[in-house]
Amino acid sequence: MSIGIVVAIAALVAVLVVAIARPRNLPEAVVAVPLALLLVVVRMLPPADAWAEVRSLVPVVAFLAAVLVLGQLCEDEGLFVAAGGWMARTSAGSPTRLLTAVVAIAAVTTAVLSLDATVVLLTPVVFATAARIGARARPHVYACTHLANSASLLLPVSNLTNLLAFRATGLGFARFAGLMALPWLLVVIVERVAVGRYFRTDLAAAAAVDPGRSPAVTAPHATQAAAGGRPAAAPGVAAVVVGATLVGFVVASAVGIDPAWVAAAGATVLAVHSIARRRVTAAALGRSLNVPFLAFVLALGVVVRAVIDNGLSTAVGTLVPGGSSLGALLVVALVAALLANVVNNLPAILLLLPLLAGHGAGPVLAALVGVNVGPNLTYVGSLATLLWRRIARAHDADPGLAEYHLLGALTVPVSIVVATSALWAGLALTGGG
Repeated sequence: MSIGIVVAIAALVAVLVVAIARPRNLPEAVVAVPLALLLVVVRMLPPADAWAEVRSLVPVVAFLAAVLVLGQLCEDEGLFVAAGGWMARTSAGSPTRLLTAVVAIAAVTTAVLSLDATVVLLTPVVFATAARIGARARPHVYACTHLANSASLLLPVSNLTNLLAFRATGLGFARFAGLMALPWLLVVIVERVAVGRYFRTDLAAAAAVDPGRSPAVTAPHATQAAAGGRPAAAPGVAAVVVGATLVGFVVASAVGIDPAWVAAAGATVLAVHSIARRRVTAAALGRSLNVPFLAFVLALGVVVRAVIDNGLSTAVGTLVPGGSSLGALLVVALVAALLANVVNNLPAILLLLPLLAGHGAGPVLAALVGVNVGPNLTYVGSLATLLWRRIARAHDADPGLAEYHLLGALTVPVSIVVATSALWAGLALTGGG
């Protein structure tokens, strides 16, 4: 093993450890950016290659920035509070019906506004809604984190991994969604059945609600409204803007316009509306951009490129088969899932994309199945899962490590097999691949 690959892997490990542990709540970029620059300075990655990697990621990061703002504006406009009210009404006091409602809302939220919206904005509302009807929160909160990962299969905009891979598929927005629709639906069903079975005791029992401690104490303002705090804003404008933005993605893809422009337009329209009604300030919008995280994504891309160029791609390449047969797609999905749980899903897809280039859309989509569903197996599989754990702890609901892994072991293998099989069938029926 060369010194180059050792140094590059050490840098990647350091970046991921800090991103996962967040010592003293430091931003992920604090270590990632200096290490990326160091790898360029010591020529582990030539400056021209590093710059090419950054340039290739800029449209993805621009889209991510717009979606972060759009998701925050949707919360400020009361969209998630309205979702909490709908879940409470639909459940009619039944924890089992509430679980079905949570799965439905989480799946749609993840698909449309990305997994970060499900973790950061929906999970606190679910905590409050469960308390509101006297249900134990565990099944519903676990559904949020599982659907945040696995329900991100549907659209190119549902997950940063999808955005990174979208161009490599060679597909349009609608074609991508059409091929992933059945895998997405089947995975959502698997998650609902598995979570319901695993937490059947919790679903059959009422929660022990402490009347002296309101769920609004530790929840953000959207949760407070769901729990009976301030009146929620009318979410109609936000819903219309989100719907129009989705239509815009389809149209933009057909005419070759980058989806970042559409997302930025949607965020701008809703920002103007929210500022005019004094529901948000320019400073708050700036904070919702989460610039340190955007810098982290760019730096991570450079570090992973150094790992790839220094030899790891050769080793991983021996595990990845060519072709779009069912067996080949299953192997790609399983390798992607394994990598996601070893090095996190973002580095995993960055590592796999060069190896899958030229093999058609099928293997790339199968890799997305692995890196999106696979992170439900361990905490380190995705940054969103780690963020979800922090939110759960803030609500005095620290999830157990063994429980998380056991539930993941029950859902991930089945989900990967059914989703990949459905993908293969869709490719075979439509002549894709």
